[in-house]
Amino acid sequence: MKFPIPLPNKLSALQGRGIPPIGVPVLVLSTLAMVILPIPAFLLDLMFTFNIALAMVVLLVTIYTRRPLDFAAFPTILLVSTLLRLALNVASTRVVLLHGHEGPGAAGHVIDAFGNVVIGGNYAVGLIVFIILMIINFMVVTKGAGRISEVSARFTLDALPGKQMAIDADLNAGLIDQDQARIRRFEVTKEADFYGSMDGASKFVKGDAIAGILILFINIIGGLAIGMAQFNLGFGEAIQIYTLLTIGDGLVAQIPSLLLSIGAAIMVTRQNTDEDMGEQLVFQLVDNPKALMVTAGIMFVMGIVPGMPHFPFILLALLAGGWSYYLTKKKEQESEEQKAAPPMELSASQPKELSWDDVQPVDVIGLEVGYRLIPMVDKEQGGELLDRVKGVRKKLSQDFGFLVPAVHIRDNLELPPNVYRITLMGVAGGEAEIRPDKELAINPGQVYGSIEGEPTFDPAFGLEAVWINEEQREHAQALGYTVVDAATVLATHLSQLLTNNAAQLLGHEEVQNLLELLAQSSPKLVEGLVPDQLPLGAVVKVLQNLLNEAIPIRDIRTIVQTLSEYAPKSQEPDILTAAVRISLKRLIVQEINGIEAEMPVITLIPELEQILHQTMQASGGETTGIEPGLAERLQASLTQATQEQELKGEAAVLLTSGVLRSTLAKFVKNTIPNLRVLSYQEIPDEKQIRIVQAVGN
Repeated sequence: MKFPIPLPNKLSALQGRGIPPIGVPVLVLSTLAMVILPIPAFLLDLMFTFNIALAMVVLLVTIYTRRPLDFAAFPTILLVSTLLRLALNVASTRVVLLHGHEGPGAAGHVIDAFGNVVIGGNYAVGLIVFIILMIINFMVVTKGAGRISEVSARFTLDALPGKQMAIDADLNAGLIDQDQARIRRFEVTKEADFYGSMDGASKFVKGDAIAGILILFINIIGGLAIGMAQFNLGFGEAIQIYTLLTIGDGLVAQIPSLLLSIGAAIMVTRQNTDEDMGEQLVFQLVDNPKALMVTAGIMFVMGIVPGMPHFPFILLALLAGGWSYYLTKKKEQESEEQKAAPPMELSASQPKELSWDDVQPVDVIGLEVGYRLIPMVDKEQGGELLDRVKGVRKKLSQDFGFLVPAVHIRDNLELPPNVYRITLMGVAGGEAEIRPDKELAINPGQVYGSIEGEPTFDPAFGLEAVWINEEQREHAQALGYTVVDAATVLATHLSQLLTNNAAQLLGHEEVQNLLELLAQSSPKLVEGLVPDQLPLGAVVKVLQNLLNEAIPIRDIRTIVQTLSEYAPKSQEPDILTAAVRISLKRLIVQEINGIEAEMPVITLIPELEQILHQTMQASGGETTGIEPGLAERLQASLTQATQEQELKGEAAVLLTSGVLRSTLAKFVKNTIPNLRVLSYQEIPDEKQIRIVQAVGN
C-alpha cells in the first residue's frame, strides 16, 4: 500500500536514538554460529543469562504496553528469541555431552546452578519439576494462546473489508479528511497483519515446547550412552551427572520459553484499548466493592473453621473487607460532591444538547452494497467500481450539461450479500443482485443458441441474461450474447437510473452555478435575469421540464437568452418551457434523428386532434379529462405505431399541435417511453417531414 503522506519510519527512529539497526542481524547470525561452532562455557553462561533477561524484558513490555499494536514487532521478537533458545540448546547439548564427565561445572555455571541450587541436586525432583513446567507451558499457556490467536486473526481479517468501507463512508460524509482516512486505513491494515502474524508466531511457541521435551530425553539417553561407553562411567554416576546437567539445561531454556509464552498469551488476550494491563486490573477487577465484601465474608468463614490455617485466611479477609469499605466510602463521597455541585457544573456533565448539526441530510445519489460486493468498491482489493462510477458521472455531466452530484457509496449489512441498492434523495430507485465472481451474458434480442449458467434479467433494461463463468465469455460472444462484468452491470444500471431521473438531480445550487459559469463569458446576458426578470425557482423549473423530456441543457446560452426574451410576457414555467423548446428545436431533432434530411413522424387524424382539443379545454389541460375508452384506444394505437417504427430501425416521433404537445408528452411518458412528442413549431425549416402513419380512433 502506498501513501502520499509520510508514515512513521522505525529505522529512522532507531537511528535518531543512536541505536544501530544491526542488532537483529547479528543475533540471527550468532544463532547460526552457535549451532556450527563450539561455544566456551563462559560465553554459554553469558548467552543463557541474556536469554533470560530478554524474556523478562519482553514479558514486562507486553504487560505495560497500552495497545497491542504498540508492540507490533512482538511476533518477530518471538521468532528470533525462539531461534536463539534452540541454538543455545544445541550448543549446550554439545558441551554437556563432550565435557559432562569432567564435572558439573564443565557445562557452565548457569546450568550447574539450575541443576543443583534450583532443584537441590536431586535429578528425580528436577525431572518432575521440568515435566510440570512443560505441561503448564504446552498444555495450558501455549495451547490457549494459540487458539485465541487463530480466532482473533480470523475475525480481524473477516472484519477488514467492513472497517475499510466504514472509513470510506466517513470520508464521503466529510467526518474525516484524506490524511485521517489514510492513517486509519494504515492502522486497520497493521492490525490485520499483526493478528495474522501472531497466529503464525503461536505455532513457533508450540513447536518450541515440543522440542524441549524431545531434547530432554535425547540428552539423557545420549549422555548415558556416551558416559558409559566412552568415558567408562558407572550407570549410577552417569545418570547422576548427565541427568542433572540435562535438567539444568532444560530449565535454563524452558523458563524463558514459559515467560515468552505468557507474554504471547497476554498480548492476544488484551483488548485494543489505550490502557496498560495494570490499569485494566485495577479498574475492572478490584473496583467492585460488593464482590470484595462477599469474598471477605467467605474467607473469614473459612478462616474460623477449626483445623484451617487461621492467619492467612483472616488476613486476606481483612484486606478485602478494608478495601471494599474504602471503595464504598469513596463512591459515597463522590456522589455527595456531585449533588452539591453548582447547577452550571451539573449541566456541564450532562450530554450535549441536540443541534442542527446532528441532522444529516440525505444523499442526492447513494449506492448501498452488501458485504460480498465490498471488494468491488475497494481499490486495495482491485475493485474498479469507483472508477466506473466516476466515468458515469463524467459522461452524464457532459450529456446533461450540468455537474451530476457525487455518488456516496456505503455498505449496508441489512442487504443480502450480493445485492446493491441505488437511492435518489434517500429513496430506493433500483435494486438488483449481481455475482462479482461471474460475468453477465445479455441476450440483445437475437442469439444463436443457449448457454449454461444462472438465468436472470439485466437490471438496467430488463433483458434476459445469464450469469456465466469467465471462461465461457468467448463461447457466449460467439452465440451473439453481450458479455459484461459485474461492475459494468452496476454502472450501467446507475447510468440508466440517473438518465431517467435527471430532473431530480438539478437543484437551485446547480442552476446558480450554471448561471455563474455563463456570466464569465456572457455577463450582459445573465445580468438582470435573476431575480429582476425571473425568480431562480422559475428558471430551475424550466430546466427540470427540459430534462424530464430528455432534452439536454448544454446550450445554456440559448436557454437564458430565450428566458430573457419571454420573461416580460409570462412567468409560467410551462409556457417558458415551450418557448425554450422552440429555440432548441435543432438540438432536439438532432438528438432524435441525427443529421438526416428527412424525419419520419406519426400524426393524429384531424378529427382526433379536434376531440382532444375540446377535451383539454374542458378539463383545464389535464390528461385525466380524456374519456377512459378513448385514452385506452389512443394508447394502444400509439404503442403499435411505435413498435412498427422500432422494427424499421427508425425513431418514433409523434407530431402534433403546440397546444396538445405537453399534454400528450405526459400521457405517453411512462407507458410509451420510446415515443417522442414534438409540435409543428419544433421542426426546423430545413428538415423534411414524412408521415408514416396517422393514428385515429
